[in-house]
Amino acid sequence: MAVADPADEVVAFASELIALDTTNSADTAAAGRERVAAEYVAEKLAEVGYAPTYVESGAPGKGNVVVRLEGADPGRGALLVHGHLDVVPADATEWSVHPFSGEVRDGYVWGRGAVDMKGMVAMTVATARRFKRDGVVPPRDLIFAFVADEEAGGFAGARWLVDNRPELFDGATEAIGEVGGFSVTLADDVRAYLVQTAEKGAMWLRLKATGTAGHGSMMYEDSAIATLGAAVARLQAHRFPVVLTDPVRDFLAGVAEITGMAFDLDDPEAAVARLGNLARMIGATLRDTANVTMFEAGYKSNVVPSVARATVDGRMLPGREAAFEVELAEVLGPDVELLWDTLPPVATTFDGALVDAMAAAIAAEDPGAAVLPYMVSASTDAKSFARLGIRHFGFAPLRLPPDLDFAALFHGVDERVPVDALRFGTRVLDRFLRTS
Repeated sequence: MAVADPADEVVAFASELIALDTTNSADTAAAGRERVAAEYVAEKLAEVGYAPTYVESGAPGKGNVVVRLEGADPGRGALLVHGHLDVVPADATEWSVHPFSGEVRDGYVWGRGAVDMKGMVAMTVATARRFKRDGVVPPRDLIFAFVADEEAGGFAGARWLVDNRPELFDGATEAIGEVGGFSVTLADDVRAYLVQTAEKGAMWLRLKATGTAGHGSMMYEDSAIATLGAAVARLQAHRFPVVLTDPVRDFLAGVAEITGMAFDLDDPEAAVARLGNLARMIGATLRDTANVTMFEAGYKSNVVPSVARATVDGRMLPGREAAFEVELAEVLGPDVELLWDTLPPVATTFDGALVDAMAAAIAAEDPGAAVLPYMVSASTDAKSFARLGIRHFGFAPLRLPPDLDFAALFHGVDERVPVDALRFGTRVLDRFLRTS
């Protein structure tokens, strides 16, 4: 019987994974939905001879799968390749296709998780299967981890594994994960692949204001809703200071070298504004951000409530953690109670043998393309694995069409990934893992 090419398997795997609804809702009391995807991955890996370790945290349904492939040099630090199995919610009425269909149409695999990040999970599964099936011995141990709960901070996924099952990652010194390795077209047929070397910290801030409760026909001077509404309005209007970090500076220098475009680094916002579709993604790494994502108050039309609550998604640049907290408190004011969970920023340098292996794998599949470092404004499981001292890069390689607004697809409507990009990424990942 003919053995399937991983570059063909990956499309089916991505489609089938997307069709498994692993939505991670805001309800922390609800059971996790990742188990079905974790069992799917474990089955695909067991078929070729792996002995998967399936682990659930204390949260039911939050399934995680880890396997290790021994390498030629046990004395070298292991490389961790990780991906998350959960996705954010999707409203099917807003989509062109059902978000959990995994439909393959018009050269794309469609559905929630196509880019964030079941596409990379499918690439990793396809590559891991090939290595085991073909008896490939990589230069060092490879640890493949497929985890739960990333979209809620990883507390029942990567963070739980790091704190409770660290032996699964024994010897790991470096890692690759999501939100990097994708191409951007900087000029006519001039591509660069962005490798994530840093990511902003994350803070989920819960706000609370209190006031006098009573009948809606009366007059009140201490309305909880008005107090909190004014505070979040101030926050939404506030702009944190622009800070030009090394990853952004290095990225702009790389773009300038490739395109000949000159950037005025004394005005980073104007420089980034010239990047087209990239401006939104890179612009979010010029300053801290804090966006109100939920607001809750009241229970009846004629009752003034005593409590109003809101949730804020905050992201801070490396080195700005303390200043960010102080600035938030000043903007929101003394009448609002603050409670937060924080995940710190992470960063590494763009150098070393692993970076060279990334560049070589890209060049073999896309000759003449450049590889550049950048910072992502979002948060990944790198924050959890960094607690084990693991150096992290975002490298989920995809060659993308020049006109595709890739950044808009993350958590967006009609999320999709090109079929050709998945096949390309699988070939690059195969080359990279054989030489890393």
